[in-house]
Amino acid sequence: MANRIVLNPISYHGSGAINEIVNEVKSRGLNKAFVCSDPDLVKFGVTAKVTDVLDKAGLAYEIYSEIKPNPTIENVQTGVAAYKASGADYIIAIGGGSSMDTAKAVGIIINNPEFADVRSLEGVAPTRNKTVFTIAVPTTAGTAAEVTINYVITDVERRRKFVCVDVHDIPEVAVIDPDMMATMPKGLTAATGMDALTHAIEGFTTKAAWEMTDMFHLKAIEIISRSLRSAVKGETEGREGMALGQYVAGMGFSNVGLGIVHSMAHCLGAVYDTPHGVANAILLPTVMEYNAPVTGDKYKYIAAAMGVEGTENMTQDEYRKAACDAVRQLSKDVGIPADLKDIVKAEDLDFLAESAYADACRPGNPRDTSVAEIKELYLKLM
Repeated sequence: MANRIVLNPISYHGSGAINEIVNEVKSRGLNKAFVCSDPDLVKFGVTAKVTDVLDKAGLAYEIYSEIKPNPTIENVQTGVAAYKASGADYIIAIGGGSSMDTAKAVGIIINNPEFADVRSLEGVAPTRNKTVFTIAVPTTAGTAAEVTINYVITDVERRRKFVCVDVHDIPEVAVIDPDMMATMPKGLTAATGMDALTHAIEGFTTKAAWEMTDMFHLKAIEIISRSLRSAVKGETEGREGMALGQYVAGMGFSNVGLGIVHSMAHCLGAVYDTPHGVANAILLPTVMEYNAPVTGDKYKYIAAAMGVEGTENMTQDEYRKAACDAVRQLSKDVGIPADLKDIVKAEDLDFLAESAYADACRPGNPRDTSVAEIKELYLKLM
């Protein structure tokens, strides 16, 4: 079997990286940007950090900000119409996963109009054409949507999220500038950071994991574990570490998939609008304990990457427990709730479990599961 790696053709990293957008645009002779960014980023001047660069260079753009935290089919279809009306010939996506996912779906549909219903993009989408030329500028250190071939859309009518996987949707250029993340509030920094850690741990243990992606994931776990507490405090070094760590995690999981932490979190987002990173953080330690019996010695390396000392002298049970405990402690230290008591309603459990089992991330989970077992995992956290 051949293992495939898909990454951005070009990425820029470091403070001031957004200034490279001008050269990328001018070198390609592009005329007008369709800037996808959520309304809060526009309101608080974060989007302006990029549009000011465009203004200074005399580059035309139009802002589209009708984006929800969990983007919907309607958001995407409205975005497609707005793109067509704008006269734009490329996209700049500025924001977290919501802006990125909306931009990916819009760009794909513009060049593959037969998928205009959006729902038909679920799963491994059989598109033929690459998305509209896209430059992705993350403002959160977590989703890594700027380097992945995945995006997630909410189907409000059916109360579910669906994952789209498409090599044609990856942005041509990623610009990872920690200055764009400097205004993130503590809660968002914590949630998106735990999302990034979940990407790294699930990617490291998924069925499709192999040596190259293991390299990305272990390094990401190390960077995130040493940086997140500092980032939540607003410290520059921590912010810079998280900007890099979340991207490195994305380089890995985009190519091997995830597991049932994400499957279960997608359902919480769809039904209760729970922030994705918060859902992942609450679920991760419990699902790690559930998956532990089929992970070989991988938890030894997770524990070591998270700073646990003496893992070489631990028994299998000891290092598995140490890895789960380290994740649980980090989540607690950055202020994530410990359980789902204030989120999940008992009457929704069957629907949640069935939806999580049907989710596109579930087959990658290292341990084969069932609807009943997923329901038990939700119950354990209630």
